[in-house]
Amino acid sequence: MHVRAGTVALPEDLIDVDQLVGAYYDLVPDVGDPAQQVVFGTSGHRGSSLDHAFNEAHIVAITQAIVEYRAAQGTDGPLFIGRDTHALSLPAWQSALEVLAANGVTVMIDARDSYTPTPAVSHSILMYNTHDGAVRTSGAGLADGIVVTPSHNPPRDGGFKYNPPHGGPADTDATSWIAQRANEIVRGGIGQVRRLSLDAALAAPTTVRHDFLTAYVDDLPNVLDLAAIREAGVRIGADPLGGASVEYWGAIGERHGLDLTVVNPQVDPRWAFMTLDWDGKIRMDCSSPYAMASLRERMAGPDAPFDVATGNDADSDRHGIVTPDGGLMNPNHYLAVAIEYLYGGARPAWPADAAIGKTLVSSSLIDRVGAGLGRRVLEVPVGFKWFVPGLLSGEVGFGGEESAGASFLRRDGRVWSTDKDGIILALLASEIIATTGRSPSAHHADLVSRYGESWYARVDAAASREEKAKLAALSPAQVTATTLAGQDITDRLTTAPGNGAKIGGLKVTTADAWFAARPSGTEDVYKIYAESFVSPEHLADVQASAKAVVSEALAG
Repeated sequence: MHVRAGTVALPEDLIDVDQLVGAYYDLVPDVGDPAQQVVFGTSGHRGSSLDHAFNEAHIVAITQAIVEYRAAQGTDGPLFIGRDTHALSLPAWQSALEVLAANGVTVMIDARDSYTPTPAVSHSILMYNTHDGAVRTSGAGLADGIVVTPSHNPPRDGGFKYNPPHGGPADTDATSWIAQRANEIVRGGIGQVRRLSLDAALAAPTTVRHDFLTAYVDDLPNVLDLAAIREAGVRIGADPLGGASVEYWGAIGERHGLDLTVVNPQVDPRWAFMTLDWDGKIRMDCSSPYAMASLRERMAGPDAPFDVATGNDADSDRHGIVTPDGGLMNPNHYLAVAIEYLYGGARPAWPADAAIGKTLVSSSLIDRVGAGLGRRVLEVPVGFKWFVPGLLSGEVGFGGEESAGASFLRRDGRVWSTDKDGIILALLASEIIATTGRSPSAHHADLVSRYGESWYARVDAAASREEKAKLAALSPAQVTATTLAGQDITDRLTTAPGNGAKIGGLKVTTADAWFAARPSGTEDVYKIYAESFVSPEHLADVQASAKAVVSEALAG
């Protein structure tokens, strides 16, 4: 824990924006170095220009690879492109547009020349691809998209995501091909890529202005009961944390007559107003009590100015919920409350068999809530992409991740977005207050009284590159331990029970606890997620036992 965690950033914590942007154009990556290659994780390619990991060559090459990939897939409709408020997002957006325009791709850019949240891009793709009430995901004339964002990452980072016609994060088949082709292009030199000047790209007949904000904001009553929020007079404080939702929140309040205050309308690529995260870095993580310290302080005590306050990360795909009676809610707790509310009668038009989607590192409280509701819980590997097919078909009503990312169906049971939507999850907290008269924190207390209290945490353990590779390839038979923290092991999983997909690690369960171990893609560690329904001391025992179980399996 950093000594200044939760305190406002000092000048020495801030990036030099000119240096960062200059490095984007001036530094040339060496793709012979794995750290400088294009690599797509669960949320696209990320890195910093200062580290030769997010530079002009990367973005030009990735965009050209996407042009070739979409052509090979027969995707020849428009491409919706958005960006967040990170300093590297605008130059990367410009580079991408130059390549797309030169290749004759119709590109839908923001009509306001402004920022676009990830969920607004997903929403626009789906709306374009909807015909007779159904979304087409393959064939001619379909749209896809790009979002230029590293999500909640520090200000020095950049990110680049591709969303195919289904509107959600691209799967590994797509991203592996795109990354491999992009690295080939960088290796051969980006001079081979067709490109227009920025002015020519903006003036190209294929570059079309699209009002992402209006399309998204005007459609919100079809996914949320905004009338109930308005009539109940719920006082909302919305903090965009300097991200892409900054203009959206004001428009939401104005267009739908809500008592909504944009707590902090500042946009600063240095994020000088942020409080430092647990490790002393500026990180727009709206699920972190340290990054959310300012909003938490404002909501503390009996005289809180709002009934609920919310935060979003830089591209608005994550949510943070702060209530006067509970402070910042643990993401797992809020997911469980949202599920209990939505499936418990708030959405009668949803399919009767719509499953609850959760990642395998999300709280088992969700499993207990699902059992209480009589609903199937679909447990999938880490990554929102696993929820996309179910959200499209209506087979999944709600998909959520422990990292405060989720989305859910429209009120009539049709798909809303297939990427995480922090805005609708934040607004759902107000709907819960409006229709039940109680805060999400109070609802979580009810769940605890019915299903038990749990303690959840994530820690890291050191691991070499070889050990990480071995962990990712483990089979259940290699786990010989029979007990975990004093309880009999009930299951050993290396594939997700919901869809049989490999989890790239290990999950071990007992009657009252579990842990999951997954190798880090960027550091010499593996991540241990763990939960106990016994006590915080038992959670510590689970974490210690997890390291022993993994070490034994790796040594076997």
